[in-house]
Amino acid sequence: MAEAYIVEAVRTPVGRRRGGLAHVHPADLGAHVLKELMARSGVDPAAVEDVVLGCLDTVGPQAGDIARTSWLAAGLPEEVPGVTVDRQCGSSQQAVHFAAQGVLSGTQDLVVAGGVQNMSMIPIAFASRQAAEPLGLTEGPFAGSEGWRARYGDRPVNQFHGAQLIAEQWGISRRDMEDYALESHRRAVRAIDEGRFAKETVPYGSVAVDEGPRRDTTLEKMAALPPVLQGGTVTAACSSQVSDGAAALLLASERAVAEHGLTPRARVHHLSVRGEDPVRMLSAPIPATAHALKKTGMSIGDIDLVEINEAFAPVVIAWLKETGADPARVNVNGGAIALGHPLGATGAKLMITLLHELERTGGRYGLQTMCEGGGQANVTIIERV
Repeated sequence: MAEAYIVEAVRTPVGRRRGGLAHVHPADLGAHVLKELMARSGVDPAAVEDVVLGCLDTVGPQAGDIARTSWLAAGLPEEVPGVTVDRQCGSSQQAVHFAAQGVLSGTQDLVVAGGVQNMSMIPIAFASRQAAEPLGLTEGPFAGSEGWRARYGDRPVNQFHGAQLIAEQWGISRRDMEDYALESHRRAVRAIDEGRFAKETVPYGSVAVDEGPRRDTTLEKMAALPPVLQGGTVTAACSSQVSDGAAALLLASERAVAEHGLTPRARVHHLSVRGEDPVRMLSAPIPATAHALKKTGMSIGDIDLVEINEAFAPVVIAWLKETGADPARVNVNGGAIALGHPLGATGAKLMITLLHELERTGGRYGLQTMCEGGGQANVTIIERV
């Protein structure tokens, strides 16, 4: 059976909103990690067969196939193509899946996967508004669809509503969410202070470490924040941060490993994606994880480390309740509440952190999952080698 190996992986530090990366052109963010990825791998860049990057809100500097633009902006060979993927927040995790599938199929030997996003420059959902307004169209992908209305009615479809629905359905209190958020910041600060991210990151200018974690946050400060929705319990403190960043991995076949003298760091053990209620939207990691474990014959106890995206605290808390996973193995270095969520780059970023933490701790299996727009979730299981 063919294997797909991760042989190299690197990311930028994550910049906070209006932080040190805010004015960096997205193509230059992408180029930065692509250049470093190829330099670290020692592979002739011309041997790469495709560059698959995730990105949302592809307007302005993120338009025109940012994967191709980033590769060229890096000064890398023109004969190497690129393609941009949008599976909402899971875009760059899906990019890894597409790259791995190309290798597993035997049709490709070396593929770059990753993602890039500058949310300071192009705010979330800005693209849909910019595209719709000049054409006199109703804003939003669902509004006006007769088929959608017949199936789902006129219920609000947005991530904040979805997070609130999860909190209510799983009986998660505001204090539960704030306790979780505080621990995310504590874990992220500890990881930075102990240098756990040093190997996986390449500084961009003066930005050398992730800018998001708040050392001075407290439960008292969180309790003072208003809820995002009137009458709700989810606040900004329990939500992922608006962020900027890029990440990339190099995937290789056994043939490429031998031909280029590469050292595999992990093999892709499993990859899948599942869908669920698009109105609740953010709970899909629960059935997606169950599906992945069933497909592999594994149990949650077989997994040494988990990275589940902290889009909102209730997403992870509900997942923990349903899976019975050990919280001590989940997001051990903090998550998006503290470290940020640069949409199109987050999937690859989490994969890179998962890989490095498996190496640091000597773990064998790592599972990554994340909620995505439309009620979807990718799951990837990697095995350290």
